[in-house]
Amino acid sequence: MRLLQKRRVFPRILGSERAFLADTLRAETTGGLVLVGAAVIALVWANSPWQDTYHHLRDAQLGPLTVEGWATDGALTLFFYLAGVELKRELVVGTLSRLSEAVVPVIAALCGMAVPALIYAAINLAVADGKPQGWAVPTATDIAFALAVLAIVGSSLPSALRAFLLTLAVVDDFGAILVIAIFFSHGLNLLALLAALALIAAFYLLQRLRVRTPIAYLPIALGAWWFMHESGIHATIAGVALGLVTRVLPDPDEKKSPAERVEHRLRPWSAGIAVPVFALFAAGVTLSGSAIRTTLTDPVAIGVVAGLLAGKVLGVFGGSWLTARLTRAELNSDLAWRDVGAVSVLAGIGFTVSLLIAQLAFGDDVAQIERAKAAVLIASLLAALLATALLFRRNRAYAED
Repeated sequence: MRLLQKRRVFPRILGSERAFLADTLRAETTGGLVLVGAAVIALVWANSPWQDTYHHLRDAQLGPLTVEGWATDGALTLFFYLAGVELKRELVVGTLSRLSEAVVPVIAALCGMAVPALIYAAINLAVADGKPQGWAVPTATDIAFALAVLAIVGSSLPSALRAFLLTLAVVDDFGAILVIAIFFSHGLNLLALLAALALIAAFYLLQRLRVRTPIAYLPIALGAWWFMHESGIHATIAGVALGLVTRVLPDPDEKKSPAERVEHRLRPWSAGIAVPVFALFAAGVTLSGSAIRTTLTDPVAIGVVAGLLAGKVLGVFGGSWLTARLTRAELNSDLAWRDVGAVSVLAGIGFTVSLLIAQLAFGDDVAQIERAKAAVLIASLLAALLATALLFRRNRAYAED
């Protein structure tokens, strides 16, 4: 009787995929550090004697949008475009193209979104003044922030663990994209949406025709972004759609595919400018004594903190463990479940997309947005500190072996 061959939960990364992973980690790590710096500046500025200048700048009208609007709907679109490109690459030639290797991080990511949402909803449905519409705030993981922490304290950790976190984040980003598109789109303008889709199709056609001149794509991309914004669907979805139609396989006469060339050129702009600019205008929460007391008793804030700190660990670790057990899979021989547990805590860092969803979920309720953002910052900081301690111990254990 032939023995059932066990599959590896975490695949080994070889060849070009290892090089791609290393490049991505370097870019995202740098971006994560810049992101943290921008968030610190925002918090200090918003709680300084010059806080009025921060709020005036953030709310200043600049053409059709405020400065904060340009950061949220404009700059962040670049981040989502690269997320779309990365998702397509993973689906076509990466880990997600191999079902046996993709199933664990995919289920872990989905559970890591579902469990925090359920915890948040349970807390806010249990009280009279709860706001269940914020259920999506604790569902997202900030990959740049998480990879920055992993890089600082995890130099000796196995590459398979970094690969798992990166794959987890890709699926998590895609889930967040669907949540934004489905649940936070309002007042659909069909004509504008059709115009956006037509421009996205034109972008795809240029890819098929092998047009390589960047200037040919720029007006189409800007037009797709604007019409998507006018359609009532969040403008960042245009970035995702354009990323998904970008070609990821090189032709025989090409050294690199368009996706690789675009990532090489645009990722520094996204990691070093676009996302930090968003953080600068999104993380500026005023933390007065009364505001802190209100936040500590607010069901929204409690739901967000519980969702990110407890829900992510239960979802990511529990989803991984159950999938491995039910599918008779085994861990890579150089990994332990304690490593997965540490990374599960790291997944509780919900920053960029969580802040964005907080703004979308609570609309014009500025006070509630501020409390939700404060909760995201508190939970992300606690998750980062706890994960740092756990990963430091695991890193030291691997370094001593």
